[in-house]
Amino acid sequence: MTQNIYDTAEFFAGYSRLPRSVEGLAAAPEWPTLQSMLPDLQGLRVADLGCGFGWFCRWAREAGAASVQGLDVSENMLARARETTADSAIRYERADLESLALAKGALDLVYSSLTLHYIANLRGLFEEVHRSLVPGSRFVFSVEHPMYTAPAKPGWTHDPDGRLAWPVNRYAQEGARSTDWLAKGVIKQHRTLASYVNLLIESGFTLARLEEWSASSDDVAAHPDWAGADERPSFLLIAAHW
Repeated sequence: MTQNIYDTAEFFAGYSRLPRSVEGLAAAPEWPTLQSMLPDLQGLRVADLGCGFGWFCRWAREAGAASVQGLDVSENMLARARETTADSAIRYERADLESLALAKGALDLVYSSLTLHYIANLRGLFEEVHRSLVPGSRFVFSVEHPMYTAPAKPGWTHDPDGRLAWPVNRYAQEGARSTDWLAKGVIKQHRTLASYVNLLIESGFTLARLEEWSASSDDVAAHPDWAGADERPSFLLIAAHW
């Protein structure tokens, strides 16, 4: 089963204070790029894997989706999503993405934001997503960039400008990595960029677009708290066709 760190009090309290938790999609710096990778949602049947507080589910309905299924392993996240949603066409359900079962050919778009880097059985999930989609549909998702899921070790040397001389640790060695983010012992699954792409292809998808999102110098000037986000990509964004 997926590590359900979001249902621990310390982690959930910290996560709830993040800008993207408070302000939604507008506070997610990668959202404009991710949004541009989506198809016209008018009349589509949509699933959001790792729906969190339901921000994308509600946006999808506003964009014309016929129905939206929001799936998450966290009861805390789902409770908040239900509290802030008043739309009978949005259905929230608890699901473990490690062993997800979706109806065959029941969806036109599957979306996921910053969730899949927690999943160990990603091949199985990609295959299930492909099975759930109809021909001509799209799978759009974001993950932490692999450079972030293989972080450098503390104390590694820095260059004269103060940047890490080698910013990743054992990049080619895939698997679980433990990190302290909002709480101690958060488990993320490190994969290379090539593995994400090849798993998609092997699951029957065709790559439509890939973006390695990083902040521009103008972004950092407008958002000082993004300092350093212009030095290496923070997020990997992928759109794939059935």
